[in-house]
Amino acid sequence: MLSGKASTEGTERFAARFPQAVSHGFVRQAMGWYVSSIGLGSYLGELNDEADVGYYGATLDALAGGINVFDTAINYRHQRSEKAVGSAIRKAVADGSVSRDEVVVCTKAGFLTPGAVSEGILQECDIVRGVHSMHPGFLQDQVQRSRENLGLDAIDVHYLHNPETQLGPLDESDFDARIRLAFEALESCCEKGWLQVYGTATWDGYRRRAGAEPGLQLARLVEIAREVAGEAHHFRVVQLPFNLAMTEAFTERNQSLDGQLATLLQAAQALGIAVVASASILQARLARNLPEQMKTAFPEAVTDAQRALQFARSAPGVSTALVGMSQRAHVAENLGLSGFAPMPGELFQRLF
Repeated sequence: MLSGKASTEGTERFAARFPQAVSHGFVRQAMGWYVSSIGLGSYLGELNDEADVGYYGATLDALAGGINVFDTAINYRHQRSEKAVGSAIRKAVADGSVSRDEVVVCTKAGFLTPGAVSEGILQECDIVRGVHSMHPGFLQDQVQRSRENLGLDAIDVHYLHNPETQLGPLDESDFDARIRLAFEALESCCEKGWLQVYGTATWDGYRRRAGAEPGLQLARLVEIAREVAGEAHHFRVVQLPFNLAMTEAFTERNQSLDGQLATLLQAAQALGIAVVASASILQARLARNLPEQMKTAFPEAVTDAQRALQFARSAPGVSTALVGMSQRAHVAENLGLSGFAPMPGELFQRLF
């Protein structure tokens, strides 16, 4: 497996090769690294060689164009996305076009993936809704599998995938107990050098309305991480959808913070947690037919996909906006954002 991991010096070196993009605010600092404000996602696609080749080529083009954040998961395309992205990164390192310490590689575990669950590792009581587990032994097994799939000695960011799947079936105390055990397992993986940091990648856990069905509370998760590992804990990042149709991270005050209600972005900033936006163009549904006022709001952008992505990466507090890129043409289009700055905060506020 390829040794090394993302570092401050390496990611800064990578950014320095794209001075024009840096001058336009394409790079941010998060989790101690210099990260591109858009990242390559690898969720969608058929389970075939053609999709593998698409992600492989897109990853190489993304690295060549200034993108250094890559997001995948063990269940994405039944492990094939991890393998395609990892193969491309190893190829780029072998060719000398990048160094391992310049690239931030992120993956996830939580969902049971066909062909990726060791026999006897889980009992029925460890599985929720028939598809999800946060059992410590399972998570450590998944981390090992992801390292092998990626061909990387260390994973930079590892997310507990959609833990809100277990919020309904479990009461609060049981949920907290399972989260604590999961965090202990992930901290152990960090101590072994398999991971650098971990977090939660969610769909609606941080977007639920206050007072409605239970949602994830970021302050409580940070508190549990501190109980597990003290102030040196490695729970450092959350991922959630944020786009023109799903604005809750910026608009919904559903997070309890020091006795007050705050938005997820406000809570994350106060707690020192990085935020990554997923579904930035909502699986291509925001890549066409946007209303005319969006063209006025984002005059620099030339396509609706760029406009939607510009919105997501301009939100105050978002470090990287992820977008699925399984074709080289998509990479070229999205890299057009590197030529102009994100929307200033005061203008972003006016959109609301």
